[in-house]
Amino acid sequence: MAATKTRTSSFSRNLSGANSPQITGLKHGPNGTMFVSSGIPDLDKILGGGFSLGSLVMVMEDAEAPHHMLLLRNFMSQGLVHNQPLLYASPAKDPRQFLGTLPSPAVAKDEKSSHRDPDQEKGLRIAWQYKKYFGENQQGFGSQNSKYEFCNNFDLRKPLERQFLTGNRIDCASILDSPNLATLQARCTTFLSQFPSDGNISCVGRIAIQSFCAPQCRYSNMEWDMLSLLRSLKSMLQVSNAVAVVTFPPSLLSSSSSTRWQHMADTLLSVKAIPDEDKELATLLTSYQDMVGLLNVQKVAQINTQVPVILDATTFSIKLQKRRFLALECLNQAPVDGPSGISYGSSGSCSGSSKIGSLDF
Repeated sequence: MAATKTRTSSFSRNLSGANSPQITGLKHGPNGTMFVSSGIPDLDKILGGGFSLGSLVMVMEDAEAPHHMLLLRNFMSQGLVHNQPLLYASPAKDPRQFLGTLPSPAVAKDEKSSHRDPDQEKGLRIAWQYKKYFGENQQGFGSQNSKYEFCNNFDLRKPLERQFLTGNRIDCASILDSPNLATLQARCTTFLSQFPSDGNISCVGRIAIQSFCAPQCRYSNMEWDMLSLLRSLKSMLQVSNAVAVVTFPPSLLSSSSSTRWQHMADTLLSVKAIPDEDKELATLLTSYQDMVGLLNVQKVAQINTQVPVILDATTFSIKLQKRRFLALECLNQAPVDGPSGISYGSSGSCSGSSKIGSLDF
């Protein structure tokens, strides 16, 4: 009797690779799902582990602010840090210049201490019997742990080191002057052919396509052709050990095409800018002054299961911690004392009374 071939669909994936050895930048999930990091620790936690291997992630852009670039940069940098091949397509003339804006992984505190000057370390007043804990063993462990971390925390002010940008693992394509999408589809097919899903995962690939339906592209009015490419890309990803992130401005598409694109995504995210000096929003949300935008999780990939993923929250605030690190937090409503409209923080009463006076216990 002939052996039956494993069937692969949008919610079913070959499980033969579940017993493969641990690979840098790859994490095992439930039901045989494999995850790659998005480059944002908070987003990985929200999605249950990261981006599912073999999935198509689409990000809906905001016309007023380029917040989608924050997600795209971290996704690309995380792959390069893990030595994963990258295909980057952009409507710019020279997409390789964008690589110079990628952030660098932050250096952990223990790694900084491991590279301390030995002359300076001698001056520290530490008991000699504890010096063995700060020797070569700790230095080797700290450097290896930071190097093979599943998700790094990236410093947006520090550019990625040049050593990660050299080599043949980065392929950049300009979609600005292409009369049609045949060239881009051929590049994606050639790139994904390097990562077949045959059960043995030796390497993982990443595809990043920026502003797919940008108006400066010559094919921007070919909505059916763009939809056909997305459908082809999704089918190739399902049988490949790769993940693709595609950003697009939905306002430039017709309502029917925008709905079809959103339905095509395995994981669908959207970003939105926060209006400056929105007094109503400032009174409703805490830490409003620290927010730079909003992230909405509209769909989460379902691989090897038909049970829907139910999130505790779908809208999160985008913040820059210390103006360097990208963080996502749940929206918290500011407490208000009944109809008076006075917050608890401005009241002098511990019981929540709006009257100003002595503390009431």
